[in-house]
Order: sequence, then structure tokens, then C-alpha cells
Amino acid sequence: MIDYQSIIDKYYPSENELRRILLTHSRSVAAKAMRIADLHPELRLDKEFVQEAAMLHDIGIFRCDAPGIQCFGTEPYICHGIIGAQILRDEGYERHARVCERHTGTGITVEEIDAQQLPLPRRDYQPENLEEKVICYADKFFSKTHLERERTVLETAQSLEKFGNKGVKRFLEWAKIFE
Repeated sequence: MIDYQSIIDKYYPSENELRRILLTHSRSVAAKAMRIADLHPELRLDKEFVQEAAMLHDIGIFRCDAPGIQCFGTEPYICHGIIGAQILRDEGYERHARVCERHTGTGITVEEIDAQQLPLPRRDYQPENLEEKVICYADKFFSKTHLERERTVLETAQSLEKFGNKGVKRFLEWAKIFE
């Protein structure tokens, strides 16, 4: 068990709007992921890990340039997952780091990096195990700009369309398992 709150406190020490956004969003994602774990005991998810990793999946947003969610860093927002992964690796949490780097969209492939010329190291960032997939899936239902609202499966699938059909297909495959 890790003390995810102390990690959050280390990187978000001030009570401010960015910390509020991060915590509200992460709590929503964690709650949805835990509901999925409770609804599907047959998946044998590591619930403790799911809770921790869901709370830390966006730890890297503070270094990104996304003023709409109070992020005033210098890195492109698409990089928040790999930034968070490095933070968690530096803290000694490899398994949690993998969730950070694999939760963007429904995962990002090398082909998508090339086709979209994304500023990411050229490698695969797709969730591999069930815990990674559940957190990635749960994350898609909550934006950081409308914190009070959970999207439906249909709304979420539609929001993913702008990134291509492969991501929508992955999301809908997960919905069959997790809903």
C-alpha cells in the first residue's frame, strides 16, 4: 500500500484551483473504477492498487500548458501521462507509473504517434492488464472542465470519435466487460 495522498501533497502542496480539479477528477475516476471492481469480482482486480493508481493517474498535469484547467507549465498536455509516469518512477512506483503513461485516450499506439506527429517517445502506450484498462476506461467518463458530470457510455464514445475509430472500438469493447 502506498500513501498516494502524500505524493499528491508533495507535487501539489498549495490549496489552489489546480489541486481541487486534480483531486475532484481523480476521486471521480477512482470511485467509478472501484464500482467496476465491486460489480465484477470475477475480474479479480487488485482493488488497493486500482484505488491508488486512479488517484495518481494525472499527477503530471501541473507541468503541462492547459490554462483551461489551471495548468501553467510548459509541456504539451498530451505529455502529462509520461510526465506522471516519470514522477512515479522517481518515487519508486513502477506499476503505478504504467497507469499514468497508458491512460490517455484509450491508449496510444506507435502508429497513432506517427500519424498524428505526437510529441511522445515513439513506443506503445496502450493499457495492458485489467487494472490499467479499468482506470483508463473510468477516466474517459470525467472531464476536468465539467467536474460535476459523469458522461454516459454513448457520450463518452462520441467524445472519443475525434481521435479515430480504433479508440472508440477499444472503449466499446471495454464497456461490454465493465458495465
